[in-house]
This record gives sequence, C-alpha cells and structure tokens, in this order.
Amino acid sequence: MTRMNAEIGTRYRLEGLLLPSERGLVLQIDDGGVWALDTDPGAHSRAGRRVIVEGVRSGFDRIDVEWIGPAVAG
Repeated sequence: MTRMNAEIGTRYRLEGLLLPSERGLVLQIDDGGVWALDTDPGAHSRAGRRVIVEGVRSGFDRIDVEWIGPAVAG
C-alpha cells in the first residue's frame, strides 16, 4: 500500500500484529509497514496478538481506530 497516494480521512481495514511502542500502540502489517494507532486504553490488552483494525487515516502513518478485534486464523 502506498501511503502517499491515500488521503487523510480515508477508511482503512488492516490486519497485523499489535505491538506497544514509545508512540503508543502500533500495527505491524505483513508487508512490513507500521501504522501508529489512536485507540482507547482497553486495546492495550490485545498487544502481542494478531488483530484487525478499522478506522480513519488521520496522518501520514496514523489511524484513528473505530474498531479492533481478533484476526481470524485461516
């Protein structure tokens, strides 16, 4: 996914590994990209797990998360 081509306000559904960082939670997706996430504090309990995140892009590499849930094993 080329981030430069997508605009702020674009809706995203992403899957990857939820990790803690100095910037808060981040989502590391399978292609190696990393998204910083604006989430509620309860999302920290999912750190270290594969998740699906839905939300709106609010910056170059930032998603305002509206929903987060477990990734379905397949």
